[in-house]
Amino acid sequence: MKQALLFLSSILLLTGCVKIKYEQYQNQNQEQKQDMPITVNLRYTGTNGNAWRFAEDMMLSGTVDAIRAEEGNLRYEYYQSLDDPETILLIDSWSSQEAIDAHHASPMMEVIANLREKYDLHMTVERYTSAETPESENQFIRK
Repeated sequence: MKQALLFLSSILLLTGCVKIKYEQYQNQNQEQKQDMPITVNLRYTGTNGNAWRFAEDMMLSGTVDAIRAEEGNLRYEYYQSLDDPETILLIDSWSSQEAIDAHHASPMMEVIANLREKYDLHMTVERYTSAETPESENQFIRK
């Protein structure tokens, strides 16, 4: 009985140590992720050329330049889809989640939301964190 209690105590102690190490690993991993650049691909889809008009309005109004000037913005570019002329792709890159949060809290978001509404656009969103290109892929990249 005494050996069983000792064995059970040892297992509980080890479980607690593993849990603490796992939590430390998660915290460290989360901190590293927060320092990674984040790219968000937004596809705006509309009808009758509205996605293009939206992007044009964003550029001509100076909103795009203002967003590019925000601290932490690394890239803010629109592209026309060759497969679907009613879709515009925005590639939006930021230095960190904090920079994205600051952007989302800025007056720019109201301007963007109003234009999305004006042009009746629907969106899909994909998020990516940056990673170094593996050496094995460099042979396929022409610089």
